[in-house]
Amino acid sequence: MQLDKNLLFSTFGVDSFFALENHTQAMAPSMVEYYLNDLISLNSDSNTYINKSYVQHTINLDEYYLYLDYNDETYIEFVKDQNEDYETASFW
Repeated sequence: MQLDKNLLFSTFGVDSFFALENHTQAMAPSMVEYYLNDLISLNSDSNTYINKSYVQHTINLDEYYLYLDYNDETYIEFVKDQNEDYETASFW
């Protein structure tokens, strides 16, 4: 999903995509997740295709990926881990 670059930068208080990577590494993971969930909900109507062969830089933030393409457009992708299973197997 495509993100408004200015909204992304102002949310995290940075001025470039590369500063965003350093800034998010210094933040609490729960705060980063909160901000990214908020950005996704604001842009939920945008279903723009990410051409991954045109990506120049990627930031991996656990279940979230932020992409910067060669046109200086920013994208976000949420990838839920399919192996998460919180049920405890029975011994009986």
